[in-house]
Amino acid sequence: MKILLDEMYAGLKEYLETLGYDVLTAQEAGLKSAKDRDIVEYAGKHNLILVTQDQKPAELAELLGVRCVFVSNLMIAKLVDQKIKELSL
Repeated sequence: MKILLDEMYAGLKEYLETLGYDVLTAQEAGLKSAKDRDIVEYAGKHNLILVTQDQKPAELAELLGVRCVFVSNLMIAKLVDQKIKELSL
């Protein structure tokens, strides 16, 4: 599986590669400070799964049929809640 990390997630590259993913950052793709639509279209053109925390590119990806993982604050809060509960056991 090939992944395109939006700018804010470039630091995840090494972790995801360690897990076996083929990872490209927006910066490496020449998309530093690019418009949201350009990033989404790049992901679609190159058959990449976009990973972002920004709602707009996630919504554009949905409209354009581009695979996307939207890491929302809600998702993070649920993960933190789960981990806290595990520690309380």
